[in-house]
Amino acid sequence: MEPDQVRALFTRGDGSYLCARWGRPIVPVVFGVEDATLSVLKGAIEAVVTLANHRMAETDPELGANLMVFFCRDWAELLQVPGLDRLVPDLGPLCDRLTVAAANQYRIFRFDPTGAIRAAFVFLRMDDHLSAVPAETLALSQAVQTILLWSDRAFMDAAPLAQLPDGTVILRPDIAGVIRAAYDPVLPAVAEDASHALRLAARLPRPQ
Repeated sequence: MEPDQVRALFTRGDGSYLCARWGRPIVPVVFGVEDATLSVLKGAIEAVVTLANHRMAETDPELGANLMVFFCRDWAELLQVPGLDRLVPDLGPLCDRLTVAAANQYRIFRFDPTGAIRAAFVFLRMDDHLSAVPAETLALSQAVQTILLWSDRAFMDAAPLAQLPDGTVILRPDIAGVIRAAYDPVLPAVAEDASHALRLAARLPRPQ
């Protein structure tokens, strides 16, 4: 992956560059799924966190859990989750917008004073499309998209996952390399200068 390709992953629609990683151990909690799916999702999160050489924990001292994943059949169901409106301001209008847009997923990030990620909320409406996606694939996709603050345009042209000839779905090696590079302790947890992409690209493995 060339520097301009890396830069595009963190360049937003308005032209600004922003790359942020988690500044604390990740503590996931999942709502609205059966135990089997729960274990698949948490396993995918753990795998991506390990790839990043980051950490997970049993509890977050501030929030208890800081990566919250909600599965629902209708966006209005979120309004019935106790206390969610305190964690997600303007939850009602948000649900209205998602309903009008016929969206099936949405992510919200919260940041600490330095700009590093301190919490993320993932909302998945299980419409026909998402319901047809294997649990392992859906779990890996969400884990990848929450391990970093990617651009809102990052995966419009190409998904972060790839399918092998035998049907196995894996994380694209180039995206895996970017995740590892972004968590290099030498690099800042937050970068708003596009030159940061050059530092990421320099840490990517090169073909032999």
